[in-house]
Amino acid sequence: MTIREELEAREREWLSPHAVCSADTKGRAADISPDTLRTEFQRDRDRILHCKSFRRLKFKTQVFIAPEDDHFRTRLTHTLEVSQVARTLARALRLNEDLAEAIALGHDLGHTPFGHCGERCLDRLTGGGFRHNEQSLRVVEVLEGGEGLNLTWEVRDGIVHHSGKGAAATLEGQCVARADRIAYINHDIDDAIRAGVLREFELPHELLRILGETHGQRIDTMITDIVRESRNQPFIRMSDTVQQATDELRDFLFKRVYMDGWRADEERRCDHVLTSLFHYFLENPGEMPLEYVQIAYRDGTERAVVDYLACMTDRYALRTYERLFIPAAFPIN
Repeated sequence: MTIREELEAREREWLSPHAVCSADTKGRAADISPDTLRTEFQRDRDRILHCKSFRRLKFKTQVFIAPEDDHFRTRLTHTLEVSQVARTLARALRLNEDLAEAIALGHDLGHTPFGHCGERCLDRLTGGGFRHNEQSLRVVEVLEGGEGLNLTWEVRDGIVHHSGKGAAATLEGQCVARADRIAYINHDIDDAIRAGVLREFELPHELLRILGETHGQRIDTMITDIVRESRNQPFIRMSDTVQQATDELRDFLFKRVYMDGWRADEERRCDHVLTSLFHYFLENPGEMPLEYVQIAYRDGTERAVVDYLACMTDRYALRTYERLFIPAAFPIN
């Protein structure tokens, strides 16, 4: 018996009947030979962890664009926090921790530069045709390495359903959707206070009495409540009290952080950068890297330009804009 087979046998003994065992995966688009050491979901986790799109997350905005402070979250640190929360939930509920981790690590691979500002910009430019969860799926199915990562069906389903309409087919995927919200609500409060956008005394006291006064207490309350409500059940949910408080705290963040007036100038500049790049490369597709020129021939120029822009980091987008539109000093010998 190989180590992989031992791991699969251990899953069958330990995991909840509502979990997905690795040996029961619906498979991949292209069959591959079994690994002797790793289960299928462990292989997916490793494929995501080692891909270029994952490494680019460290220079993509979470909320605060190109922050100078080293302690603000980026899209990469957000992803790692989501992974930690998802794994905690999966472990406590006796679900497949490897599947939850793989989905969490891949859930934001298709996110744009400049965070949700960039997402809204590309959605506007394409007439309502851009969602970062759908782009994340495109990254793992098509773009990464020129042919995608050939992930299992369960991981791809969890990635595309971590946000937006519809729920993931697996409880592991539903854990990631919950973990994503738990992570960003709490770390965005932390970053907003660090940035001076919020002060601790401004947080709604009635919600803190339910969820907790500190960052750690709120995360613990949300996770513990999900485990209490969902253990040995075919669903993932919060209690009505904690769910309502969590939703109201999220609404508070939208009003005071995500959509508040302090972001207007910042978002206008980011929108200008991406809009300018979008129209430039529509008119000059041959100036994109070869892989995107090939996409333009296969799927159309707009599709290729959107893929190119969505893959950019904040700093690469800014440097490309500067190279194309900002005059350089004339060299004097």
